[in-house]
Amino acid sequence: MLNPQLSSAPNTYIYAQCLKGKPGGVTLLVVNADRNAAQELTVSTPSERYTMTENNLQSTRVDLNGSELKLGVNDALPQLAGAPAHAGKIAFAPASITFLAIPTANNASC
Repeated sequence: MLNPQLSSAPNTYIYAQCLKGKPGGVTLLVVNADRNAAQELTVSTPSERYTMTENNLQSTRVDLNGSELKLGVNDALPQLAGAPAHAGKIAFAPASITFLAIPTANNASC
């Protein structure tokens, strides 16, 4: 685990770790536990975004970047494709979990 060195709003939790296979790369985990308000974070470099959401928190369904995650034929795992995120402010929907893969973070610890 790394220190993300980011301040966050109440009900927002940020964790960081080295990005596997990318020297200097970092993965941020951003949990917006606020059920009503979106939160923002400023990231200084482009990243790849994986956001899980669902409007009904007691549902058996979950969306990844807006598309339902579900098993394929013969219970094959779905393709986990990230969405590009530009440097700058990134919004996190209420009650969402987001991984940001930042391969060009240039973190000396990674």
